[in-house]
Formats: sequence, structure tokens, C-alpha cells
Amino acid sequence: MTNIDFKDSSIYRIGVFDSGLGGLTIVKSLLQTLSNSTIYYVADTKNAPYGAKSTQEIINFSINITQYLIDKYKIDALVVACNTATIASIKRVREKFPHLTIIGTEPAIKPACKVSQSKSIGVMATRATLNGKKYQELASSLSDEYSVEIVERACVGLVEQIEAGQIDTDKTREMLKEWLEPMSKAGVDTIVLGCTHYPLVAKEIVSIMSNSPKLVDSAQAIANRVKELLSIAKERESINHLYIIPTGDIEKGMIDTALGGFDYTLLEF
Repeated sequence: MTNIDFKDSSIYRIGVFDSGLGGLTIVKSLLQTLSNSTIYYVADTKNAPYGAKSTQEIINFSINITQYLIDKYKIDALVVACNTATIASIKRVREKFPHLTIIGTEPAIKPACKVSQSKSIGVMATRATLNGKKYQELASSLSDEYSVEIVERACVGLVEQIEAGQIDTDKTREMLKEWLEPMSKAGVDTIVLGCTHYPLVAKEIVSIMSNSPKLVDSAQAIANRVKELLSIAKERESINHLYIIPTGDIEKGMIDTALGGFDYTLLEF
């Protein structure tokens, strides 16, 4: 962790949350894209993983974290940096906080359909995401529109492996092989990383697949959307600040891995 002290003179205050460290893949894109912004990232490690929780539990977590970010940090916008939380709770969060700009995360199926040459794409996600009505409607519609076969796999346990820093391990690779084998047999040439944690094992996924598939996630699209909604003009020399606020234990080494060198301050929830 890098300890930095500064006065918050940023124009924009953006709250972001996920069930753990996965949302930092989106935060990294925000830091690369925005200017004069302070990002308050709540890593809800106490309640991770969301994929194993009920819909009502996820709604409660989401509303409580949003209220916390509004009360304590006066945020201008919220990014729900979790596919599972977006599908389960974003409608309720928007109803609860109608004056807050809220951006959700959903699997990047449409971009994958557009770039696939084999017309066969894979979707790796949590079971809660794949079972969600919003996801199922989106996948069915796009599958028909683009005449694409979608091979889905619920990657149970992968979030826990990543949160523990167990990325390049035999166990993680065996788990990935089990999910990727059906995709390989189906001729998948594009894989949707339908959980914000999964880009952290991108290298392992590519190494297991023999055809070097394209990997698609939502991080840059979300950063661009935040920039657009808040009318943030990118400045040549901009200063962004990042506070990371875990609700429970956190693997600090994974923070540096996810952020790729960006500075941050670790705060108590």
C-alpha cells in the first residue's frame, strides 16, 4: 500500500462498490479515463462473494453501501462494479436514490457477439448473474439477433480464489480448465468475463485455451459512460485520488495487482 496525504480538491466524487477486489478492474479504467476525480471504493469483503447470496441480501448490501457513500463522502455518482449486484439490486437502488447518477455493470455480450468470427462465444459469470432475469433476456435476445451460440459457465469458487490471491496456482488452473473445456470444444473464439474479478485471471484463461480467444469485459465502457454522464473533460495533467474502503479482511497484494501501479489510500469502513 502507498500512503499518501492530500486535501480533496477534486471536482467529481464517485462512489464504487463490489463484493471484494474485482471492481478495481473498473476503477483502473476510471483512473485512466477521468480527470479531477476522487473515487471512493468500497470492497465489501465482509459479505463476499455476492454470487452465493440471496437477491434480498444483495439488495440490502447495495442500499446500505450507497447510503454510506452518500452520507460520508457526498458522492456525485455511483458505479455498481459488480455484475451480480447490478442484476439483483440496481433497480431498487435507483428507486431508493432517484437523484443520484448510477451506472451498473452487465456482461459485455453484445461486443462479444459483434467480434466473434466463429459465432460461438463463452460467458464466464457467477451463478447469480447467469440465473438473473435481466441477463437471460439479454443473452436470449442477442443470441437470436447475431445468430450466436452462447456457452455459459457458472464459475463457482473462482472469486474466492482471486480474493485470496490464488491466481497462478494448480487449483485455480484446474478450475479454469473444467469451465473452459466445453468452450474449446464448442469453438468459442470470444469469452465474456462476466464478473469484475475475472480479468485478474485473464492470462491464465488465454494460456489454457489453445486458440488465443478474445477476452471482453465492461471496464472501459463503464469508464466512458461515467465520463459522459458527468461531462468530465480529460485534461493532459489531471490528478485523480483513490480511497479503498474494505468492510472486512483484504488481500493487499491483490490491490496492487489489480491497479497496476496507481496510488491509493486505505481507509476503515
